[in-house]
Amino acid sequence: MSDIAATTAHEAYAFACMRCGYGWEQAYEIEHHVDASQHAYVVYKANGERVPSPLSTPTCANCGGHVVRIMRSGRVSTVQQLLRNPHRVQEPVPPEPAAGPVAATAAPAGEHHWHLSDLLHPFQRR
Repeated sequence: MSDIAATTAHEAYAFACMRCGYGWEQAYEIEHHVDASQHAYVVYKANGERVPSPLSTPTCANCGGHVVRIMRSGRVSTVQQLLRNPHRVQEPVPPEPAAGPVAATAAPAGEHHWHLSDLLHPFQRR
């Protein structure tokens, strides 16, 4: 199949797996082609190799899951940077104690258990 016209665009996306919480970013070269029969088609390349469209059915490289959220680039790297520098993250202010007996279930000071919701919180719209 010979091309009559081809243009290349560069796009980058951030991905977060809703199954395991793994996040990653990937840059793509998107080649827009028109063949001799005037049919348009698109070729995606990542790191110089042809790959399927990241917008069709992305697969988590960590767990193989297909429930993957696609975001603009920079979202995952920002969260990863915050996780590497936890002193820059402000802890939420605990609510005032309620009247009456309340069972204490908090983790010991300095210990924090991360949950998927903690990792995805920066991705939520405000």
